[in-house]
Amino acid sequence: MIISLLAKRKYRSYFDENVRLRGFPRFVIRGEFNAGSNVIINSGQRYNPIGGDTRCSIIVEKGAALRIGDNTGISNCTIFCAHSITIGNNILIGGGVKIYDTDFHSIQFENRMASYRGSLDNDIRTAAVTILDGAFIGAHSIILKGVIIGKNSVVGAGSIVTKNIPDNQIWAGNPAKYIKSI
Repeated sequence: MIISLLAKRKYRSYFDENVRLRGFPRFVIRGEFNAGSNVIINSGQRYNPIGGDTRCSIIVEKGAALRIGDNTGISNCTIFCAHSITIGNNILIGGGVKIYDTDFHSIQFENRMASYRGSLDNDIRTAAVTILDGAFIGAHSIILKGVIIGKNSVVGAGSIVTKNIPDNQIWAGNPAKYIKSI
């Protein structure tokens, strides 16, 4: 097991002492980032082959806040936080999952193209993402802005979650739809 000691030293103020980094995750922290106790972040095929050859990438923009609770496992994921992402306790996030709290670009053509003309795209929408305690996010799923995933809920592999999922339910598909209660 390779532990990214360089990353742990550089970002030690963000991690509880029991956080385990396996492989070489990428961190770009410009805002607030906190990870609780017994968090495992896997990065690379050796640590979770389901995520493919991707590595874990966690980006927190200026003014944004990413909070990861206790006993949470994250494998080869991309988490991009421009506003607020809260990941509760006892959560498993499968290989290749993407979690975004932003659209990245405006939906208006003129605003979207502004960045190519040297101006700012200032019409970018963001909304908090919250994943409540005990949830499981299946491999290669995408969680989009404004979503709340309920306690103990399951998101099936390869799903795209565009709306809230209540507690104790299984959802899957593109877009994710209700499958059954747990």
